[in-house]
Amino acid sequence: MTENSAPHPGEEKRHSVRLTDPRALRAYAHPLRMTLVGQLRRHGPFTATRAAELTGESVASCSYHLRILAKYGLVEEAPGGRGREKPWRATARYTEWPGYSEDPSVAQATDELNVAVAERYFGRFAQVLQNRTDVTKEWREAELFGDALVYLTPDELHALGERIDELLDAYLDREDDPATRPEGARPVSFLKIAYLDPDPDPDPGTDDDKD
Repeated sequence: MTENSAPHPGEEKRHSVRLTDPRALRAYAHPLRMTLVGQLRRHGPFTATRAAELTGESVASCSYHLRILAKYGLVEEAPGGRGREKPWRATARYTEWPGYSEDPSVAQATDELNVAVAERYFGRFAQVLQNRTDVTKEWREAELFGDALVYLTPDELHALGERIDELLDAYLDREDDPATRPEGARPVSFLKIAYLDPDPDPDPGTDDDKD
């Protein structure tokens, strides 16, 4: 699994930080901590005071959660601090964690993190949909909102994900270099979600559909 937020323009980061320790997975499965990492990737470096302004939380709370994130390698102190006002920065562009693990403790912590990330994604999406007065007709008609049920093997689903990544790769440089963005380009959140549907198919050998 991978979660991404755009890095701050001009800021060099390693590609990703991978979480495999159950304690790290559970530490990251906290709404404010995920928000702080995302904000640092996009707007950092910044101090706990600025974090409080961006999130609406207290400075003390932001400072505490930033220290927890630093403990697990998701953020670090940035140079340029003055006195007690130390800036923080994200350590990587992406956060990754296992899609599968033989270790029950890792598997459980991964499931908990996946639920937290899904709630964050769709909570934000629902919040955005509630206030659309400033979204133009052009953008409304361009946005994607729908689903499809397809029958795939695991290998085919993996290959489909790689094809989607290849399409997105053509636009990723625009995160770091504003000069590459065409006029009218705005940040767009693109979610990749595909899961095994839990609803069983009807048994083709039954007579349910017959008169």
